[in-house]
Amino acid sequence: MEIKERFLNYVSFDTQSVENSQTVPSTSKQLKLGKYLVEELQSLGIENAKIDEYGVVYGTIPSNNNHQGDVIGFIAHMDTSPDASGKDIHPQIIKDYQGQKITLNEDKKLYLDPEQYPQLLHLIHHDLITTDGTTLLGADDKAGIAIIMQMVEYLHTHPEFKHNDIQIAFTPDEEIGCGSNHFDVKYFNADYAYTIDGGDIHIVEYENFNAFSAKVNIHGRSIHPGSAKNKMINSTRVAYEFDSLLPVHMRPESTEGYEGFNHLHAIQGTCEETTMDYIIRNHDLQQAKKQCQEFIDIVEFLNKKYGYQIIDLTITESYLNMKEALKDHMFIVEQALAAIKENGLDAYCSPIRGGPDGARLTFMGLPCPNLGTGGFNYHGPYEYCSLTMMEKQVQILLHILKSTASK
Repeated sequence: MEIKERFLNYVSFDTQSVENSQTVPSTSKQLKLGKYLVEELQSLGIENAKIDEYGVVYGTIPSNNNHQGDVIGFIAHMDTSPDASGKDIHPQIIKDYQGQKITLNEDKKLYLDPEQYPQLLHLIHHDLITTDGTTLLGADDKAGIAIIMQMVEYLHTHPEFKHNDIQIAFTPDEEIGCGSNHFDVKYFNADYAYTIDGGDIHIVEYENFNAFSAKVNIHGRSIHPGSAKNKMINSTRVAYEFDSLLPVHMRPESTEGYEGFNHLHAIQGTCEETTMDYIIRNHDLQQAKKQCQEFIDIVEFLNKKYGYQIIDLTITESYLNMKEALKDHMFIVEQALAAIKENGLDAYCSPIRGGPDGARLTFMGLPCPNLGTGGFNYHGPYEYCSLTMMEKQVQILLHILKSTASK
């Protein structure tokens, strides 16, 4: 099967995860893709392929090498973001892209314009897959799944290719920060792994954000507006006030690279009660803790200003920067960079402005940097991927396997 066909098949599954769900995985529809992948893995010779009670898919390709070296894992996630619909995706194929503006949806006036998205100019002559402007695409992370499965098929049809034991896993609920909650590192039994969940395949990522979440609950005083003078305290207006006290320059739309941010992810409220959900991100842990303290200080200020406990704040650690845990395992990063270069590409490292499953898995004892999928503009209708990059990434993974089998 060609990787295009495989990818288009996977994105036909609606696997959107849902925050604050009481089930694991958060949506049962993720299990449909998981069960399908188990069947596909079994058809490609992975006899022990299974999906566990938490919706995690596992499988092992046994070594055909005359000596056993590093056991390498490859991991991708099955869910798509709650930020945009992943149902009834209608991908568009652009062959041999020439640098033109791409129409996603004329009715909605949605376009991929290289002037706005200059990454497109690096993809001249690539075959691209886009949305039709009504959903996300699902390259995050079904492109990663397709790349891994294409590698598995190659190994199945080329038994002469020597390799050590290889572990495969596909996780649910990565997009809501729960992808590794029930991952069985001991069962997976790899020396290290790579998540295939990035963007540009030239890049190896081993630095991610330190991540915290903040829930701000505001308790107003609702009074009939006709008699509200000096009595009403509108919780929605207090929410605006709270947000205005955070640094304007530390919003996502004003930051890049190593710059941290506070992101108002969701807000819901009435005059009486308003809830705000923030994510707090910084590559520097001390700076991230400073941002958390700013939230605490604002709450204390507003509670004092209004004269009662108008705001309750809960801050939760989500994950930490895997750089600290990987510093003694940098050969994993270096061999990935070498594989990229051996395939005729420039290779470099760049910080992740997010946090894949590998961030938490690294702290769980499974060193796990992140590799690209060829996908861009994730989580919305402007998402697209380079089929050309996806095909090349398969070759990069095979090169990693080949180099470790010879050690």
